[in-house]
Amino acid sequence: MGKRLFIAEKPSVAQEFAKALHENFSRRDGFQESENSVVTWCVGHLVTMSYPEAYDPEMAKWKFETLPFLPKQYKYEIIPSVKKQFDIVKGLLCREDVDCIYICTDSGREGEYIYRLVDMMAQVPAEKVRKRVWIDSQTEEEIKRGIETAKTWDAYDNLSEAAFLRAKEDYLMGINFSRALSIKYGYNVRNFMKLDKMGAIAVGRVMTCVLGMVVRREREIRDFKETNFYRVVLKTEAGFEAEFRAVEGSRYFNTPFMYKENGFKEKKTAEELMESLKGLQATVASIEKKEEKKNPPLLYNLAEAQNDCSRLFKISPDETLKVIQNLYEKKLVTYPRTDARVLSTAVSKEIAKNISGLKSFEPLAGFANEILEGKKYVGLAKTRYVDDKKITDHYAIIPTGQGIGGLRQLPLMEQKVYELIARRFLSIFYPPAVYSKDSIVLKVGDESFFANFKALKDEGYFKVSNVKKKDDGKQEENGDDKKKDDEADSEISTEQLAGINKLKKGDVLNVQNMEIKEGKTSPPKRYTSGSLILAMENAGQFIEDEELRAQIKGSGIGTSATRAEILNKLVKIQYLNLNKKTQIFSPTKLGEIIHEVVTGSISSLLRADLTASWEKGLTQVAEGQITGREYMEKLEGYVTRMTDRVKNSNINSALSNAFISVERNYK
Repeated sequence: MGKRLFIAEKPSVAQEFAKALHENFSRRDGFQESENSVVTWCVGHLVTMSYPEAYDPEMAKWKFETLPFLPKQYKYEIIPSVKKQFDIVKGLLCREDVDCIYICTDSGREGEYIYRLVDMMAQVPAEKVRKRVWIDSQTEEEIKRGIETAKTWDAYDNLSEAAFLRAKEDYLMGINFSRALSIKYGYNVRNFMKLDKMGAIAVGRVMTCVLGMVVRREREIRDFKETNFYRVVLKTEAGFEAEFRAVEGSRYFNTPFMYKENGFKEKKTAEELMESLKGLQATVASIEKKEEKKNPPLLYNLAEAQNDCSRLFKISPDETLKVIQNLYEKKLVTYPRTDARVLSTAVSKEIAKNISGLKSFEPLAGFANEILEGKKYVGLAKTRYVDDKKITDHYAIIPTGQGIGGLRQLPLMEQKVYELIARRFLSIFYPPAVYSKDSIVLKVGDESFFANFKALKDEGYFKVSNVKKKDDGKQEENGDDKKKDDEADSEISTEQLAGINKLKKGDVLNVQNMEIKEGKTSPPKRYTSGSLILAMENAGQFIEDEELRAQIKGSGIGTSATRAEILNKLVKIQYLNLNKKTQIFSPTKLGEIIHEVVTGSISSLLRADLTASWEKGLTQVAEGQITGREYMEKLEGYVTRMTDRVKNSNINSALSNAFISVERNYK
């Protein structure tokens, strides 16, 4: 009987597999070996796609004659810096005494790609059995389960094909579009920017779309015209304030005097209203009392975690991913590169184990005990936090319940992020926060004044989440529940609300005073690293076509594994600025110039619908809905059309005007 070979993506992961196997391993150069098994590792990517000059030396020169470049057969090569480890891995894969290979690279599209490239370049004999280990955490229990349930690797052929297509897509767009635009407009950019030399005009299917998002937001801010408006507010003898609104029946209803129904365009019009109501009393026209519930938010996926860590801890998406990856490798949390915010049915049945481990995590021990003693986890599978249909590769990020003893030795940021994930996880076992709400309409003459109040009646999950109650309540589902400014509730104590609750319809109140409050409209906010990650994930918000928006729901721009890397690249090539203290993004002058070049040549690269549709296509390949050949035909057709468009275009005059327009904003 031959030996089993386990190949992981990193040395640290390989070490965890060796521990879980409980065999007497000996350390060797680049691998470990026991009587029955061998464990080795990649160091990330060992193989990469070859540059065009590997196909033809003439391709080293950037010329229109060589474009579009569409290889019939793609070439790959060993990355020189890791050739030693590749040779070790190749030797092990092809060893005669190894008859079964367990593929233990990260459980996702990129992990699949890393191993398949190695297998291809090592020319592993076809007769060797290959099994794919798919795990959600690095606990010993999960590793053993992954090995026992490993499927033969052909079960992941569609995922592998999607991975190869993603790489070819980035390769073809990057090489053809960057070369074509650099040849055509590189001198224009260099001369206008007064650069000593000009690097390539770098474009890509995701990167350029994100650049467009940031530039458009910056221009919305620049074009914003501040508007003053004037609100009329009265204070009653009952101690609360109410605001005028020009509703039906008001002399100002649907008139040009109003900016909004609660704001006058001119201060003098507001003063006229106040004068007309002077000395009148307020009558309670209606009073509505109800309860409002705020459910615990869904669990963290990577994008949501990146957004919250940017907002709370001011760290970048890339830093957040590194922190959670470290927690994953220390067996503390489940797999980080996930888009899902729910759990699987299978995991929900064993969830008590995850909760039980948190009994030794001091900040949350009391909550974990309360959940377990009250069996609050029973019935979880029937809640919105469990949905197999919303899971592709991995479920949401949650604590494993293991490794708690080593938490205090971790860097402070890792401790903070772990606690954030753990609090979100435990929150789902608590009831909603409950608010008591009163909505009052007062009539003063023929005009109406409105007041809305709410008081926290039952804190529910707020006691676990440890986020400001007002803020936490508004975070649900990416902020979709946020109130409009003109409908905001006044938060008061339950005692204050009890006093207001004594009012009834028909009560007459004295008006103590009436005043004008001046307000100003606000420009859109610049993207932070967290909000930009969320915007990439929810690309549908930028698409007007309802049918297309529905089609790409869940696809977004990029993937959870690549979004942070894309933002880093845009900063590195100086197309975007990132304020590290505030985590706010803004375009550079060069970034806006490149945006103008793309707008005049391959404007579709700036559109969220096109970018997300490519990602949707890759998902369809992975799910077997379309073939790789169909996808490649579409891709090659698009690359050819856009490259030829650049070659035949002549937008120098328009670009000059656009460049001058950009210049004005940077003086």
